[in-house]
Amino acid sequence: MRLIAIADSDSYLKWAAGTVERLAPEASSDEVALQLLANPVMPSEPQRRAALERTRWRSRDLAVLGLDDLLAQVRHHRPEAVLVGMRGPTAAVVLRELVELRDRPVLVTGLPGVGIPATRKALYYRAQADVMLVHSRRERRAFADRAEALGWSHRFALSSLPFLEGRPPAGDDIVLAAQALVPATLEERRWLVRQLDATARRHPHRRVVLKVRAATGEQQTHAERWPLADLLAELPARAPNLVVRGGSMSQTLDTAGALATVSSTAILEAVARGIPALALDDFGVDDALINTVFRDSGLLGSVDDLIEGRFRMPAPAWAADNYLHAEADADAATAVDALVRERASGGLPPRRPVRSTLGGPLRRAWDRKSALGAHDRSLSGAAALAVGVPLRAIVRASARRVDRPLARGYARR
Repeated sequence: MRLIAIADSDSYLKWAAGTVERLAPEASSDEVALQLLANPVMPSEPQRRAALERTRWRSRDLAVLGLDDLLAQVRHHRPEAVLVGMRGPTAAVVLRELVELRDRPVLVTGLPGVGIPATRKALYYRAQADVMLVHSRRERRAFADRAEALGWSHRFALSSLPFLEGRPPAGDDIVLAAQALVPATLEERRWLVRQLDATARRHPHRRVVLKVRAATGEQQTHAERWPLADLLAELPARAPNLVVRGGSMSQTLDTAGALATVSSTAILEAVARGIPALALDDFGVDDALINTVFRDSGLLGSVDDLIEGRFRMPAPAWAADNYLHAEADADAATAVDALVRERASGGLPPRRPVRSTLGGPLRRAWDRKSALGAHDRSLSGAAALAVGVPLRAIVRASARRVDRPLARGYARR
């Protein structure tokens, strides 16, 4: 299969590289390509190396393409499939351009980690893909139910998270996998850092590792307002066995004996390798924390468990339904192959957007400029920005004027 994969950020690059290995394991380097889309959150060179460490691209330089260059490449090379691994708004822009190409390729997309809760936005932005890869039986049910409730036509295929490995670890580090968005407040993040320091003091003969996703100045899929490493540096004196580590999660797990996180996909990487773990529930269990998926898993626990070293493995029934299914159950490669054959036999059906097309070319240019930022140098993008920014300010101001009397009315009730 001739396949091009295109990614925008660090987590999507890691996911896209591993997913290509699963979709086209026998394909030669002439048949598959992995590239980056020029955009505001491109990973740094160290982030790229970490993302590609255990793939065929680990020692290669990646091409960075503008959107127009990508479209020209697809027209020229005529791949059978394109894997779009990107954040929602950018994925929507790229899919919209690809789906309109003559004799277009099969369009494949997905999310780079836990997809529960199955959100409207995840489907909305990826509506023009031919198939969306999900990574658990539970995700497939949840997304199918969500799409049906919305009246949207989506096709789902079961894959395995590409970075789950079975190699056993060889160490006893206690690892905390940091996340950009959770916990959400500065006070909560400072509290978590203090608990990590307490863990290190409770276990002076074990190394305690704060595993970060990005160094200062590096971009992430989600912007991190208060990096935990910076908050750790604020402590007047931290435990000597408490260290900060970047790089790949896979390397970090090579010397891990336990892992804790709020809801990072790293917890799945850990338990897949037989490393006991904790999904910290001190901040609650809800969709905003992306940790409702861990209910009934046996993995939820508090920082008291972290400090005392009470880690655990997931319940077998939960594991089979949530990301740790047998590899033989995955049907993603079969689904993509079927779509490739459909394309060869007579072409693919149109995939229309579920998103509003109100605004026509100006809206289209606005979406592109919003997704690509300074990397979109089109005249239409500049024009959309010149018109759209003042217009949006007017709309928001009007909405605020409407909201004020409504709020006063509700206050009197």
